[in-house]
Amino acid sequence: MIRKKVDTVAEALEGIQSGMTLMLGGFGLCGIPENLIKALAASSYKNFCCISANVGVDDFGLGLLFGTQKVKKMIGSYVGENQEFERQMLSAEIEVILTPMGTLAEKCRAAQMGIPAFYTPAGYGTEVAETKEIREFNGKNYLLETAFTSDFSLVKAWKGDEAGNLIYRGTARNFNPLMCGASKITVAEVEELVPVGTLDPNQIHTPGIFVDRIFQGDHYEKRIERRTVQNT
Repeated sequence: MIRKKVDTVAEALEGIQSGMTLMLGGFGLCGIPENLIKALAASSYKNFCCISANVGVDDFGLGLLFGTQKVKKMIGSYVGENQEFERQMLSAEIEVILTPMGTLAEKCRAAQMGIPAFYTPAGYGTEVAETKEIREFNGKNYLLETAFTSDFSLVKAWKGDEAGNLIYRGTARNFNPLMCGASKITVAEVEELVPVGTLDPNQIHTPGIFVDRIFQGDHYEKRIERRTVQNT
């Protein structure tokens, strides 16, 4: 029986080196691999290229990597909640590649499916289109976008089994499924890790074939970026 369980964060991140390209699941602070990010922030490794929907906040999520000067290049879509990231970007300490969110998602999915490139209309006529091949289909212009190439995908799920099968809860099912299997090695952290055969096959969102390592995280804060409530 295939078992992909590891016992510690250190085992989960074995093989990580400075300068690698990392995909990190989540959307804002929802469904992020909290334990893996904290371990990277505390490590001696640096100069990462990070691919993620956004950059977290100053003291949490991907913000921990910017706070410890771990990131050399950031590829993402939304960068509006992190002042330290803003400072590093404006002072040219890091390279930033802004990508339309749908394009970012498809570049992950294409990597997952082994598709080297695809055409999309998003970004045509903007700076995003510079240096990219443009073709016309049915009277509409499209850009050629290439799939991402990355070393590790670090994702978070609610529940998983020792074979790597994953179930997400609510909106934490965002970029995590797309990044599984999109890198050379996929590491999943879960809130609850169960024996093989425990999960209902009809409820599994990501099959274990897309996951290389899985472990149970110790603690989850599950912060939100900005709480807004209605006065009653």
